[in-house]
Amino acid sequence: MNITIGLGPLISLIAGILILIIPRLLNYIVAIYLIVIGLIGLFGLGQFHI
Repeated sequence: MNITIGLGPLISLIAGILILIIPRLLNYIVAIYLIVIGLIGLFGLGQFHI
């Protein structure tokens, strides 16, 4: 059985969990998420699956 998970959804899940645990991190998590998604889009890393 082969399960592939995209990098974007995985990062979103981790960010959501961290926001639920520590709400004060919301600004930092959103900023880091946007930077990571932007870098993935620029460098085409979206083709890789974990």
